[in-house]
Amino acid sequence: MAQIIMFSLFGKAFIPKKLIPEVSKQFKRAGYSEVPYSLFGILFYATLIITYFIYFPTIYTLISNSNKIIFFIVTFATWAIAPLILSAISILGIYFYIDLKIFNRTKKMEDKLPDYLNMVATNLKGGMSFERSLWGAIKDEYGLLSTEIAIVAKKVMTGSNTAQALEQFSKKYPSPIIRRSINLIVSEIESGGKISEIIDRVVEDLKKTRMLKQEMAASTLTYVIFITVIVIVISPVLFSLSFQLLNVMLGFMKNFSNVDASSMLSFNAETGIKPEQFKQFSFFAISIISIFASAIISIIQKGDVRSGIKYMPMFWLSSIGVYILAYEILRSAFSGLIT
Repeated sequence: MAQIIMFSLFGKAFIPKKLIPEVSKQFKRAGYSEVPYSLFGILFYATLIITYFIYFPTIYTLISNSNKIIFFIVTFATWAIAPLILSAISILGIYFYIDLKIFNRTKKMEDKLPDYLNMVATNLKGGMSFERSLWGAIKDEYGLLSTEIAIVAKKVMTGSNTAQALEQFSKKYPSPIIRRSINLIVSEIESGGKISEIIDRVVEDLKKTRMLKQEMAASTLTYVIFITVIVIVISPVLFSLSFQLLNVMLGFMKNFSNVDASSMLSFNAETGIKPEQFKQFSFFAISIISIFASAIISIIQKGDVRSGIKYMPMFWLSSIGVYILAYEILRSAFSGLIT
C-alpha cells in the first residue's frame, strides 16, 4: 500500500500542473473516475529498469575501454535520452489507448441517441414535463448514454439548470452529433417552443444521417473488396514469388562454374541482396501494407481511422498467413529449379 502511494505521488509530480486538469478530463471521458497516477510512477521506474538492461549488456561493454570523457558523455547521454524516449513512447501509448476508448464510448452513445430521444419525445407527448421525460427515458438498453443522462439528472437535482447540465454533457465528449442535437434542444427550451417537435426533427435527421452512412459504406464495398484482395492475397503471393525467383537465380548462378557470378549480378556480394534479407523485408513490407490498408478501409467505410484499429490484427495475420502458405507452396514447386 505504501509503495502504491509512493508511485501515485511520484506520478502526480511527474505530470505538469497545467496539464493535470486536461489529463483528468480525458480519463473521465474514458470512463475512469480518477487519474491512475500510480501508473505513471510505475512507468517511470520501468523506463529506468529498461535503460539499465540496454546500457550494461551492450553500451557499457562497448565503451568500457574508452577514455573517461567519451565514457562519461555516452553514459550521460544514454541515461538522459533513453528514459525520455521510453517515457514519451509510454505516454503516447496511454494517450492512444485513452483516445480510442473515448472514441468507442462516443460512438456507442451516438448509436443510442436517436432511440433515446424518440423515447423522450414519446414521454413529452404523454404529458410529462421535459425533466421527467429525460429521466423517465433512462433505460438499461441505452447503456452509457443512460449513465451520462443520470449524471445530468443528479446535477439538476442538486440545483443546476437543466439547459446548463445538458450543455455540459454535450461538451464532455468530442461528438458533433451529440453537440448539435443537444444545442437544438437547449435553444428550444430557452425559446419556450414545442420541445417534442424539435426532438422529432432531430431524431429524423439522425436516422437519415445513419442511413446515408450505411448507403455510403455499401457504395464503397467494391473498393473495400479490391483493397482487401490486394493486401491479403495478391501482395503476399507476389512477395513470395519474388523470393523464390531470387533463389532460382542464385541457384543458376552457382551452377555456372565457368562464369564469375559476381561479374554478372551482385546478389552474393556484401552490398547485394541476400535471400534472408529479402525475406525480412517482405515481412516488414506486408505488415506495413496491411496496417495502412486497414486504416484506408476504415476511412472509406466509417470516415475515421480509429474505427479500423480492430481490423489491423486480422489483416496482418491474414496477409502473413497467406505469405507463409504461398512461400511453402512455391518453394516445393521451384525446388527442382533451385537444386
